[in-house]
Amino acid sequence: MGLTLVALLALQMLAVLVLWDWSAEPFRQLVVERLINQAPMALVGLLLMYVSSRLEHEGDDRTPLLWTVCIISGLLAVLLTASLPVAFGGDQILQEQSDQQLAAKRGQLEMARQQSRDPAVLQQLIKQAESSGQVPPTATEAQKTQAARAFIDRQLDQLESQYKQAEQSSRITLNQRRWVGSAGAVVLIVAFTILCLGSVL
Repeated sequence: MGLTLVALLALQMLAVLVLWDWSAEPFRQLVVERLINQAPMALVGLLLMYVSSRLEHEGDDRTPLLWTVCIISGLLAVLLTASLPVAFGGDQILQEQSDQQLAAKRGQLEMARQQSRDPAVLQQLIKQAESSGQVPPTATEAQKTQAARAFIDRQLDQLESQYKQAEQSSRITLNQRRWVGSAGAVVLIVAFTILCLGSVL
């Protein structure tokens, strides 16, 4: 069972590595993400191998199975350590993309607020409402202005709500990337290192 879980990790990585294009940033991020996400499965498999070897060979400190666990654990610890710069770089890229998207939405919101204060825009909305029959012909100028202002306020509220949702979604995505990805890789490095050393010491 333990070897099966380790073999599944190897197959998962092989499925990505056959598309080798290390010069492309998306490919590097895909390899690192796959390695970090699938490494816990291999950790469980190696732990099963470690425990079974200890139970079956209580008097033998260094069985072939324990050496196998040591080698694979050490290799995965090294690979995860090497992946950290790529993972941190991906965090930075995602942060920059998120900041750019939020800045664009913030700019749209501010522009809409500025336009809403322009009397010409208000008059244009009133004319459009009159031509489309959205306001009754008997409505006073004050009523027409109030209706146009209410429409503008609804549009601004909608834009502001969209901006807040995008900001919250971006924050959640970044936190997941950092804590589940980069921080998770550090935890896995420690776990594989301990398992590697514990297998032969």
